[in-house]
Amino acid sequence: MNIFAPSRFKVHPHGLRLAASMALFLAGCTTTPLPPPAPRPAPAPVPAPPAPIVKAPPAALPTYISQAVTPQAYRRDAASHLYQRNMQRVYRGKMPPLLYAVGVLQVEVDGKGNVTSTSWMRAPSHAPEVMAEIERTVRQAAPYPAPIRMGRVTYTDTWLWHKSGLFQLDTLTEGQM
Repeated sequence: MNIFAPSRFKVHPHGLRLAASMALFLAGCTTTPLPPPAPRPAPAPVPAPPAPIVKAPPAALPTYISQAVTPQAYRRDAASHLYQRNMQRVYRGKMPPLLYAVGVLQVEVDGKGNVTSTSWMRAPSHAPEVMAEIERTVRQAAPYPAPIRMGRVTYTDTWLWHKSGLFQLDTLTEGQM
């Protein structure tokens, strides 16, 4: 079949007009880019919520509660409390055989963990500065764990004092060389 040969089909004159109209119509349809969307306004800043009102606990509240039912059991809670409050002053490792001072102190603690009294059972009287420092350390560590099962407690611990000013309590001692 020859493509240049006259066609056997006749084209209707209205068909040519229709095809020409369509061509003109489609030629008029061009795509023009739309303008960029207008920038959105920035959202209004959300105001920060007001800071919560935090009430500081009264100074007399204990840091934690002791479940001890005997003075001997409470002594461990008190010794741990003293170590936590005085970490930089606790002698690490076994203490040397000769200590600067050894004292046995009795401490009375009320139901809220406050120290109500101290009394020496064996005072290191040759070192009055150590006695004063131990008493000050005991009082500054208050409030102690509240002895809720006993109401109040009187416990006794032995203070092992190194000449450097560091100490261990017999309850938590690492021993001596």
